[in-house]
Amino acid sequence: MRTAAVIGGGIGGLSAAIGLRRAGWEVAVFERAPRFAEVGAGITLWPNALRALETLGLDLAPLAVPQVSGRLRDHHGRLLTEVDGARFERALGKPLLGIARAQLLDLLRDAIPAADLRAGTTITAVTGDGRVRWDGGELTADLVVAADGVHSAVRSALWPGHPGPAHTGHTAFRAILDDPGPLELSGLLGPGTEVGMLPLTGGRLYWYLACESSPDVRHADPKAFLRRHFGDWPEPLPSLIEATPDERFLQNDLLALRTPLPTYVRERVALLGDAAHAMSPYLGQGGCQAIEDAVVLAAATVRHTSIADALRAYDRERRPRSQAIARRSDQAGRLGAQLKNPLAVAARNAVLRLMPARLSVRASTAAARWTPPGPLTAV
Repeated sequence: MRTAAVIGGGIGGLSAAIGLRRAGWEVAVFERAPRFAEVGAGITLWPNALRALETLGLDLAPLAVPQVSGRLRDHHGRLLTEVDGARFERALGKPLLGIARAQLLDLLRDAIPAADLRAGTTITAVTGDGRVRWDGGELTADLVVAADGVHSAVRSALWPGHPGPAHTGHTAFRAILDDPGPLELSGLLGPGTEVGMLPLTGGRLYWYLACESSPDVRHADPKAFLRRHFGDWPEPLPSLIEATPDERFLQNDLLALRTPLPTYVRERVALLGDAAHAMSPYLGQGGCQAIEDAVVLAAATVRHTSIADALRAYDRERRPRSQAIARRSDQAGRLGAQLKNPLAVAARNAVLRLMPARLSVRASTAAARWTPPGPLTAV
């Protein structure tokens, strides 16, 4: 049986492990953290990710909340555009789903035998011929999947000329509230700032605020900072800030690989997810693209008996699409949350208000129009 080592136990790494197992591989997943978990954030799963997860044999219905409708307003509370969930679902054949990242990770992890999950393991070296080393151990795999995130150590080692991630000029505050009251999918868009609200199962709400910031600036009291700068914004934002316990706030700078990689593969090693194409979040496609990567990689190993041929096919299919979406996400950010000039903001808002619903749906769903390459049947 062919063997694969997956480095990174996040959404992309676990999805890759599931896909490769379905394709007949023996898989070991290495995660540096002491346990496979992520708390305090949600994720929007677009129909392309839902189709990929179905290909992996996973059912999200009990865990995810279909987003039926939504509104985007400016920072004065004036309506910019509305999202018709029924029109959206007709366009793509599936709804937009909201889920807590921790729940999605639990679902993915539960699909993998516990013996194949190695938490608390720091990889110290990876070579192109498939050798993986950690403190106290070493193995040689037929395939190494590097899903170790935006600061990928594997990418740094095997693509030494790449400059790595760049700061987008924004930082994000995120939190999940347990019982915020009835709230719908919605957002606020102001100069240099974007706010989003995503209902989750159990009456919970995931909300985030991305605003302009220099790199590595942290606030000892996030609530005080947000109250001071955004306390006069339209409801429900001020109430969400006040209702969020101090310990629930997460803050992360928004990073992206602004220099595209010339290839996602090197000998027996494949980069996947943020390690390959970390993108700004303005299309909501980062995690979705990682799940796509996982399905395409597994399917390529089914179609091609040669590892080299499979990895060439993976790179050929994934690199153009994921890098194009990363560029579109950057463009969406420049025209959205990063726009600050008052005249440009006013012009942008006017365009949004005048745009017909069908054009708005077409623009927002373009990245989600993707079909999996086929079933993952072991050869």
